[in-house]
Amino acid sequence: MDWLYVLMPIAGVKIFWPGLVILGVGVGVIGGFFGMGGAWMVTPGLNILGFPMAFAIGTDIAHMAGKSLISTMRHGRFGNVDYKLGMIMLVGTVVGFEIGAQMIMWLERIGIVGPVVRWMYLGLLAAIAWMVFADIAKKRRKEKEALAAGKEVDKLATGIEWHKSLHKIKIPPMMHFHAAGITCTAWLPIFVSFLTGWLAGILGIGGGLIRMPALIYLVGCPTHVAVGTDLFEVMISGLYGAASYTWKGRTELVAAIIMLVGAAVGAQVGSVATKYIKGYGIRIAFGLAVVGCFISVLLKLIPTYIPSFYRTADISATILILGLVAAMSIYITVKMVQGAAAEVARKKARS
Repeated sequence: MDWLYVLMPIAGVKIFWPGLVILGVGVGVIGGFFGMGGAWMVTPGLNILGFPMAFAIGTDIAHMAGKSLISTMRHGRFGNVDYKLGMIMLVGTVVGFEIGAQMIMWLERIGIVGPVVRWMYLGLLAAIAWMVFADIAKKRRKEKEALAAGKEVDKLATGIEWHKSLHKIKIPPMMHFHAAGITCTAWLPIFVSFLTGWLAGILGIGGGLIRMPALIYLVGCPTHVAVGTDLFEVMISGLYGAASYTWKGRTELVAAIIMLVGAAVGAQVGSVATKYIKGYGIRIAFGLAVVGCFISVLLKLIPTYIPSFYRTADISATILILGLVAAMSIYITVKMVQGAAAEVARKKARS
């Protein structure tokens, strides 16, 4: 079965190449749908497939930059991108990313980069999953209370509404973002982008894992605009990050190209799917994906403390991460096809 493995010349490791194809196509679909580069799945996925953590981070960022460019162009056609908001957020993203990347180089030098990054992933994934499902539960509770009181259910109501408190901060300059339909201090998106940029540099993510929910819950963007705007930001930070990690010699271009070919196709599917699945449909799917990724990273950590479980945990983590990517991709693709078919049927009925 040696033909299923290919040598990565820069990293110096042999990798199961079908796994790279699955990650590329699947994360292309998922990234285009959720509004992120998908690095929250790809970085641990590459590490599970055999890449050292620093190479997993650098390789993923290089693949992510090209894929996000394709997705952003697609979302722009649907009016889902607030370019003004995205440009404002670049300030914090670039500064935060370089600080995070320098921290990774330091952790690699002292030999603890793998465990530290995995534990940070677990903490972040747990926090994001809690926030998403707490929001969904609160939204449903509001709907039940409205029905019980005989009131009309507000379709635009949300569960967690932290952005309403943050919008009360009136530190100049105040800015209006037309596509997102919000007005807030410019310092709010700058702070959010700095935090996500820092996490991007450390965890090898385009920042989308936290930026997309942050745009919804902290900045107050509608879900579909948060998706498109986040992808625009992922594209910019990804291009900068790819250059930074390539300069540091931590990017495996062969793997990045293999994944990018599949991702270019998948990104088109994911972007179009947001036309038919909006709002809380996106949030629920996102939360389930985060939970699955959390379990896969946890499995990868077990052998660090219980070496005898290495093979079982490694195989289980590989199956879970690839299965999760495949399952989510199929779900999104099916929903897109169903939505497109229903749209065609409606047009025929009207004509």
